[in-house]
Amino acid sequence: MEKLQTTATVLIIPGLREHVAEHWQTVLAGRLAKVRSVAPLQADGLHCAARVEAIQRELEQIDGEVILVAHSAGVLMVAHWAARYQRPIKGALLAAPPDLAAQWPAHYPSPATLAENGWSPLPEKPLPFPSIVAASSDDHLASQAAAEQLARGWGSELISLGAVGHLNPASGFGPWPLAEALVHRLDNPHLQ
Repeated sequence: MEKLQTTATVLIIPGLREHVAEHWQTVLAGRLAKVRSVAPLQADGLHCAARVEAIQRELEQIDGEVILVAHSAGVLMVAHWAARYQRPIKGALLAAPPDLAAQWPAHYPSPATLAENGWSPLPEKPLPFPSIVAASSDDHLASQAAAEQLARGWGSELISLGAVGHLNPASGFGPWPLAEALVHRLDNPHLQ
């Protein structure tokens, strides 16, 4: 199968999960010609600063333009990275951002645990690059209203995906063809 060509290198930023072969980010990475991924951190667990540093280390290995593709807690990592570092970013796809103020299901970290590990307060100022927040109407980690508020704060375009859960394999994703279209749009803003 022919790889999808982009002018920018796409940096995949997963959330807190381990590597999942069926996840749409993994599928997308396999389809792209110019792609890198931030590896999940085993040793640092939930430590936000360590995850932000992992993003920065990957970015230091990339010459030229970059598009960020983040999911779930990876979206929060991008917000923290942008508040700390400066580097030109062509655009960012920010999918299924979680709400740090929400009550999450029992098998997820609590807001208090995340705060202890540096996730709060979440930077909510405009991001210094074009961005798209893609949000679900029935995500168990964030309400549509919370995603809308994050998008407004970051100066992001909001795309409502409908009822797609947390946009992960447990919600039936797998391949997410819209991700390819949105990456193409960020890579070619003059075509909009």
